[in-house]
Amino acid sequence: MIYAQIMAGGIGKRMGNVPLPKQFLMLGSKPIIIHTIEKFILHAEFELILVSVPTDWISYTEDIVKKYGVLDTRIRIISGGAERNDTLDNALRYIEEHGGNGVDDLLITHDAVRPFITRRIIEDNIKALKDYDAADTVIAAFDTIVEGKDGEISSIPVRDLMYQGHTPQSFRISSLKESLAKLTIKERQKLSDSAKIMLLDGKKVKMVESEVFNIKITTPYDLTIANAILENIH
Repeated sequence: MIYAQIMAGGIGKRMGNVPLPKQFLMLGSKPIIIHTIEKFILHAEFELILVSVPTDWISYTEDIVKKYGVLDTRIRIISGGAERNDTLDNALRYIEEHGGNGVDDLLITHDAVRPFITRRIIEDNIKALKDYDAADTVIAAFDTIVEGKDGEISSIPVRDLMYQGHTPQSFRISSLKESLAKLTIKERQKLSDSAKIMLLDGKKVKMVESEVFNIKITTPYDLTIANAILENIH
């Protein structure tokens, strides 16, 4: 079985003084999270589409899903967690409790605030898991990447080998659980990138090509750019 998780567990502090967590802010005529959910319900492959939100915002999310006519019966609104790994754990637990514990079960995880994900990106993530334990969606770095510490440059990696990480990040669930189980409490607090957790466990992670417009809406500037992208698409 193939499951999707739309990760909306945070409150978006970098968005500044706004009345709602960033995933619920309006993008065009609909909340950001609704745009993202609509991309996933187009795929019949998903057994369930889990939408992970802060516990206090579950009822609100259920209300806006109904308000904007997203009526797919596969959607489940569940609690996120204090940290990204906690949000992931809650989804894995929900899947297991609802019959998803097969060796070949897959999980496609995506940031709720990346509303311009395409059908091709989702399909390429699913295909990648035929031969890999994990997949990470990336785009080639356009700028030179500079590594620094204490105000000084420590290295300048070769740009042709550098990529920027987007989402989805996708996993064979059994393999992901195996890697997560090996982490200490300290490591769980430090390592928030699930693909990196599997990489450090010696598993190969397939790179899936993203799109430059698959942006993450984190700041007010990002929201301005997202509205421009939406207008251009329409």
